[in-house]
Amino acid sequence: MSRLHNSQIVSVLVAIGLLGGCSGDLNPMRVAYGTGEAGPPPKTPDFVAQSRRGGDDFLAVGVSAPARPIRAKSAEGTKALEDELLAARGRNEARGRSAESAAQGAKP
Repeated sequence: MSRLHNSQIVSVLVAIGLLGGCSGDLNPMRVAYGTGEAGPPPKTPDFVAQSRRGGDDFLAVGVSAPARPIRAKSAEGTKALEDELLAARGRNEARGRSAESAAQGAKP
């Protein structure tokens, strides 16, 4: 082989070595963390442990969720809530118009 081919082979091998460092299988830190040599996992802080619900796991695929304790509103309850929200909207719009007119009077 000529000298040109040798330099190309060397450059290809160097590139493979550099790119191989990006591979997760060749990462030296993987050995340190994967075998427990990095030490035991840190203790969970008390406020985190207290805020977690106990015994709750994810539902398996194909398992139905448990029934909710709160029932849906009836048609009358829905209509009453809608009327209440529309009344609140009207009050808020009236307050906005009142504040806008007061602000216009205060302009220099």
